[in-house]
Amino acid sequence: MNAMRALLQWPVEPSDGIGLALWTAEEIAEATGGTASGVFEVSGCATDSREIQPGDLFIALIGAESDGHKFLEGAFARGATAALVDRPVPYPHVLVESTTQALVDLGHAARERAERAEAVIIGVTGSAGKTGVKEALFAALDRGSRGRAHRSVKSYNNHVGVPLSLARMPPRTRFGVFEMGMNHAGELAALTRLVRPHIAIVTTIAPAHIGHFSGEDAIAHAKAEIFEGLEAGGIAIIPADNPHFALLREAAARHAGDVVSFGRSAHADARLLDAVPAPGGGTLVTAAFSGPLGARKLCYTIAQPGAHWVDNSLAVMAAVAAAGGDLGAAGLALSEMEGLAGRGARHVVPAPGGDGSGKALVIDESYNANPASMRATIAALGEVPARRHIAVLGAMKELGDASDGYHAALAEPLIAAGVERIILVGPEMAPLGEALGRALGKSADPALAARIELDHAKNAAEAAECLAADAPQGGDAILVKGSNSVGLGTLVRALTAGAKKAGEN
Repeated sequence: MNAMRALLQWPVEPSDGIGLALWTAEEIAEATGGTASGVFEVSGCATDSREIQPGDLFIALIGAESDGHKFLEGAFARGATAALVDRPVPYPHVLVESTTQALVDLGHAARERAERAEAVIIGVTGSAGKTGVKEALFAALDRGSRGRAHRSVKSYNNHVGVPLSLARMPPRTRFGVFEMGMNHAGELAALTRLVRPHIAIVTTIAPAHIGHFSGEDAIAHAKAEIFEGLEAGGIAIIPADNPHFALLREAAARHAGDVVSFGRSAHADARLLDAVPAPGGGTLVTAAFSGPLGARKLCYTIAQPGAHWVDNSLAVMAAVAAAGGDLGAAGLALSEMEGLAGRGARHVVPAPGGDGSGKALVIDESYNANPASMRATIAALGEVPARRHIAVLGAMKELGDASDGYHAALAEPLIAAGVERIILVGPEMAPLGEALGRALGKSADPALAARIELDHAKNAAEAAECLAADAPQGGDAILVKGSNSVGLGTLVRALTAGAKKAGEN
């Protein structure tokens, strides 16, 4: 077959007639009901002038404390092509009545465009693991579609981040993955009706943000709002092992064409059969699919350590199968996926003394913390072969009246993981310090109390001083985890300056 005949027989896709630019001035004006100052095309969009890249549309939002119009000059200095504004400006622009509403309108238009291109849209929420699942799902689908997947970056999962992530979706996208978060009931319902997913995932239900709710049942109901936006015949993916499984299944069944469960339970549609350490690191997973996913078995490797990542991978593979993606490519993507900054990234840092290896491991979990993720990452720390296990733990926020109990309950997993040095950060950690003291005092093993060193720092700066007093040594593994507002990211950056990612030579 000659080249011309091959081109003529190239399969036609719905997206072939769509332009390559992210948005034209005409498209932006039509979507927002605004007026364009001229003809232009943009290749991206941002609401923060510091994030502008050449070719972007700067969306000048007005917030409670700042007006984006004040940063127009900086945005264009960084290479913005045009701006979305609510007043005339001396730059290429689209003039609208409200830039906040215009951003939502642009998100709606992006979603409609994706529908015409027959893209599969996936929404992800949960009390823990949603950012990791979103990133893993993107990596899996992007590899299988050869670069035609899109996802919300960072944790852009609120009333601004979700429409912005939609607006950034390229017109030829085949798979769109969007994270959706909430702190209060009703928030997720609004976001999911904007995203209108074909597949909706709940990773888990746990007491994150429980200070805003009456209990975990209320959190489960709020997370289940994601199903309200499902497209007709859509698929809900829920955790089979969670205590709130029945509640989630009932809520999902009201909106979904199919409900798919994942986990270790015998009734799970994506069920774990076996998980063993992989020769090159990570975990070798064997899973069985049934029900709406069809009958098949899968064997794949995940690079991310920890039992929670085994569960996460089941949700990812179930979603890939439900989306019609390439499961083989998904398995390769999971085997190569590195940890995310603040959410599991691992760094090898120079460290003298100790076992003589000259290096220590820093596990960066400094971006977020709740009771479920704390337990999971502490357990994962205990599984790391190390001369000494060190945990720098910041306070967990938004736990309300139950805060003391949730913090104190971390004593058990810390002792079970064999952590030898513990640095607690923040006043909320006092109950944990007291619980550790009681547990060690009652221990039948006198050596247990002798081997655990405990410090309590007021803040991240004081925690750094505590750690410096007995600096990491060769063979140590250091977990740094806490709510983002505690500021432990600064400690991680100090520890990892000039470090290598774990696994690099």
